[in-house]
Amino acid sequence: MNVLFSAPDDEWDNYGDLLPRAFAAAGIEAEITHSMAPEAPERFDYIIYAPSSEMKDFAPFTNVKAVMNLWAGVESIVGNDTLTQPLARMVDPGLTEGMVEWCLGHVMRHHLGFDRDVCRRDAVWDYYVPNLARERKVTVLGLGELGQAVSETLSGLNFQLRGWSRSAKEIAGVDCHSGEAGLAEALAGAEIVVLLLPLTAATEDLMNAERIALLAPGAVVINPGRGPLIDDDALIAALDSGHLSHATLDVFREEPLPESHPFWAHEKVTVTPHVASATRAVTAVGVIAENIRRGEAGEDFLHLVDRSLGY
Repeated sequence: MNVLFSAPDDEWDNYGDLLPRAFAAAGIEAEITHSMAPEAPERFDYIIYAPSSEMKDFAPFTNVKAVMNLWAGVESIVGNDTLTQPLARMVDPGLTEGMVEWCLGHVMRHHLGFDRDVCRRDAVWDYYVPNLARERKVTVLGLGELGQAVSETLSGLNFQLRGWSRSAKEIAGVDCHSGEAGLAEALAGAEIVVLLLPLTAATEDLMNAERIALLAPGAVVINPGRGPLIDDDALIAALDSGHLSHATLDVFREEPLPESHPFWAHEKVTVTPHVASATRAVTAVGVIAENIRRGEAGEDFLHLVDRSLGY
């Protein structure tokens, strides 16, 4: 079996030693080639692919059984007309754990009002009593692998948890909503909103002025999902008016975020450099190996992308 690893050198540095071990543990015998312009493309059975790869034409890979995306997001590749092979997105245990930890940290930061003390520069003894989690309305938009894990964690801490997804879901401890009407219900009066939706034509600018207005006065928006989920101008207007008290943003329409972007200087915006979570090679190799084992055994692949939905 021949497997192509089509990703930049820094990705190969992370995966080069780990993949053979994962393959061996799964009983897979394969030759792994690291290249973005391989010779004899028809000889490959599987492609492990990073969207940052320079390779964009999948047509020559006539015998490839599946393409394994190294990233959770597939918006930059799913529309590639030359990619007709099954495409699997990355659902990595390490990525999920990292996202849960990042979201939990920032939800708790805003829930308990840490900034008022951490950022204090005066000598004022400003006594206050933080709310309990059961008094705080939190909404998670997106109830896929990541959104469900984040929702379950926050619900376990007794937050009033509402969730929204395109299709109906049932999650213990979470008041789940779906559809257009359900989106308004999920957002109405929310004090903290966490965005974990994929980027599609239907989700771009989802958080516009109209939907931001549904949130409770002084609400916080946390976005570790995709930058274009939010209308930037509407977000800044809501922060300036005081309707939103803060926005913690990890993802942006353009990355790195340009130095001239108003988010950098806005006193009510926290910018983090797309670090909410990442694929961890040490756990991702097991997911890749299992999918290839399934392909060779004639079993269904895990985490296949539905091209009609875009994720």
